[in-house]
Amino acid sequence: MSYRIGVDVGGTFTDVLLIDEKSSQTFTAKVPSTPADSSIAVLHGSAQVCERASVDSRNVTHVLHGTTVATNAILTGNGARVGLVTTRGYRQILQIARSFVPGAFSGWVLYNKSIPLAPLELTVEVPERIGARGEVVMALEEDATREALRRLRARRIEALTISLIHAHSNGAHEQRYPADR
Repeated sequence: MSYRIGVDVGGTFTDVLLIDEKSSQTFTAKVPSTPADSSIAVLHGSAQVCERASVDSRNVTHVLHGTTVATNAILTGNGARVGLVTTRGYRQILQIARSFVPGAFSGWVLYNKSIPLAPLELTVEVPERIGARGEVVMALEEDATREALRRLRARRIEALTISLIHAHSNGAHEQRYPADR
């Protein structure tokens, strides 16, 4: 027999679903979430659901994991202080946040902008440029990049996002890690 477990870690509770792959019978468990270490609730809930179903956990072949924690952090604005590094000339890209709604609804659908996760005061530009086809138009200026990162560190960011223009075509500049951290 083989089983699958699905886990949804939320801010308050962690929900666990066990599915018998042969019969499609399901079993559930709901345990308190453990924000300091979500794996504790995941393991506790998984053990609980296996016990309820009289299933040996060694027969679980797949574990699927999802979480609403990140979604809730975005919705409530209670996430980390996020810094953003972007290509020179694109500092206000998140504040602009244009929307294009094609088709019949484009005349009356409004896009309500959310507050960016990385506010303008925690956004820095670095001199570099990758072209749309992946060619290096302007090499990454590492000294200027280090200085921009120092400014973000001084602002006490808790998370860092690096999003350079056309990095989807060539991620070399995004992947470059300065020698001094």
